[in-house]
Amino acid sequence: MTAQPASGGEPFIRLVGVKKVFRARREEFLAVSDATFDVNEGDLVSIVGPSGCGKTTLLKIVAGLFPHDGGTLEIGGAGSDFDPARDVGMVFQQPLLLKWRRVLENVLLPAEILGLPMGEARERARGLIDMVGLAGHEQKYPYELSGGMQQRAAIARSLVHDPRLILMDEPFGALDALTRERMNLELLRIWEQSRKTILFVTHGIAEAVFLGTRVVVLTAGPARMADRIDIDLPRPRTLDMKTHERFGAYARHIYHLLGVE
Repeated sequence: MTAQPASGGEPFIRLVGVKKVFRARREEFLAVSDATFDVNEGDLVSIVGPSGCGKTTLLKIVAGLFPHDGGTLEIGGAGSDFDPARDVGMVFQQPLLLKWRRVLENVLLPAEILGLPMGEARERARGLIDMVGLAGHEQKYPYELSGGMQQRAAIARSLVHDPRLILMDEPFGALDALTRERMNLELLRIWEQSRKTILFVTHGIAEAVFLGTRVVVLTAGPARMADRIDIDLPRPRTLDMKTHERFGAYARHIYHLLGVE
């Protein structure tokens, strides 16, 4: 799949010199410095860097949860009516499912909050539950699901209101290695079907390369752009691709940028 820019040839997301400063009492902490990259519509862009480098802060700036203190951020292209409350879906490291609600009810939560027509939302939710591989589990409670199944439900929830942008903050970080590999494959399958634009935060270099159409590399905090790397690997991606020389070359380059030799 080759992602295309938003209408008019413009990127869907453009960050130029974005900076974020946190202030506490009389002290200032520079959390993000000079973040500059584009995201085309339909891209799956990985953001990789060490823990504490500002990856999550950058994601929250894009989501409209934090203001930025310098630079420019444009989403949707010229004349866009992009609304973060309506056009963004979020997936976190923990599924954050409501334990007293069944799977279908959890997936429907954003539609309820936004006041969408519930008949249409319920039909869409059932289709998404099927797409993420949870058909037959609609009436189960979260405690009846494995960790990977709970994250699948969280992904379905992020899609139910049909947002233009999905932001994922280390969504598989709490899973065991084998489940994480399976979820990487599942995410690529879901992305191919949904055609959504995704920003995926991770501190796993191999995961970033495996998933991304592009990898944005951030250095240790304050987050500074080290590189923006287009990943030229065939699709569909397969796990044995991680043994290929080109995959290794991308990974080695990122290790070098992060000072890991």
